[in-house]
Amino acid sequence: MNERRIIPCIFLHNKKAVKSFSDDTVLDENPVHLAGYYNENHCDALIVYDLSDGDAAHEESLDIIKEICENLEIPVIGAGNVKRMEDVKKLLYAGCSQAVLNYSKEENVAITEEVSKKFGKDKIVVCIHDMIEISNYKDVIEEYADRIILLNPKDIKEALQTSPVPVIATLPEMTLDKLIALLKLDNVYGITGDIVTENAVEFDALKTIFEENGISTMQTHAAFSFDDFKLNSDGLIPVVVQDCKTDEVLMVAYMNKEAYEMTIKTGRMTYFSRSRQKLWIKGETSGHYQYVKSLTIDCDYDTILAKVTQIGAACHTGNKTCFFQNISENETKTEDNPLHVFKDVYNVILDRKEHPKEGSYTNYLFDKGIDKILKKLGEEATEIVIAAKNPNPNEVKYEISDFLYHMMVLMAEKNISWEEITEDLAKR
Repeated sequence: MNERRIIPCIFLHNKKAVKSFSDDTVLDENPVHLAGYYNENHCDALIVYDLSDGDAAHEESLDIIKEICENLEIPVIGAGNVKRMEDVKKLLYAGCSQAVLNYSKEENVAITEEVSKKFGKDKIVVCIHDMIEISNYKDVIEEYADRIILLNPKDIKEALQTSPVPVIATLPEMTLDKLIALLKLDNVYGITGDIVTENAVEFDALKTIFEENGISTMQTHAAFSFDDFKLNSDGLIPVVVQDCKTDEVLMVAYMNKEAYEMTIKTGRMTYFSRSRQKLWIKGETSGHYQYVKSLTIDCDYDTILAKVTQIGAACHTGNKTCFFQNISENETKTEDNPLHVFKDVYNVILDRKEHPKEGSYTNYLFDKGIDKILKKLGEEATEIVIAAKNPNPNEVKYEISDFLYHMMVLMAEKNISWEEITEDLAKR
């Protein structure tokens, strides 16, 4: 049986989270806060419906969706205000793992093939209101969509039998017995609706009950128990923590059995504080959580390597890493980490933007504005094309470097970071 997912949803209206499509009762003034609440209670994904009216309100909602995506480690499915391919692109570029096409709107049906071919079938979810939409568009859905969201709970059993792709079922409150019976049916991808949002604090308990009833969930299962490890004299195991994106070593901490098991269960790094003699969840007070990407034990079974997504700074001093004080360094040539080089140059450009320096070419570009930056970027792109006709590859190298510099000036002008670029590339 495939893993079943618990997927709450947020309805955005006037920059607030409201109760539903038809009920504008405000649940939270800050939708990003609500998304974080669901995430902290270990949901498996999140659906965000944009209910805004007008282009300006839609752009505001996209900014909120982007902030939600930046702050969550779970997949975010973006829905609402999709009329053309450009709207799908905006949701995906905001950080959504998938975009939803509402099949009660003919224009959404019409663009399904186009957006699927452009962004990939795995990026497209279809929202179905009743069974006739599955019947009418079954072939299109099967070829161009990854799954469907079924809004009408009355049709759920028929939809599970008929749908050519897995189904996210929107469910009302129901008894636990009925829910378990439903989750055992084939073709269920996950559940959403009132039964999820009304039971946010019970996600872990629900997953445990599901597992006990033979329903596989997204709960993490460790390949090793804590008893398999070789511990130090305090009964602890050291953990070396590394940034999963940059491979930078962030910190070293320790785990006892309870901290290890909580880390596995929650997906957030949890340690045992030797000074305070108590558990501590990294980021619990600062918000600088560490989300687990992988845990690996060394050959002697006495040290864990944790690769994490670090939110904010790892060090209590505010530094990204605890290892920021140099003791000794040999002046030998080392291979440059490409991402570090890009970030270092970009940070210099940002510093020029914030602290202008007389005679700086970078400040000249910022002062002249976007048209000048774009003109130079276009010129450098043309220089690459011309240089590529030359048999000497060095000329191409120089022109690409010039282009990348001007591109980073444009990125700084538009407040786009290298993290955003690399995250987007990784999704393609």
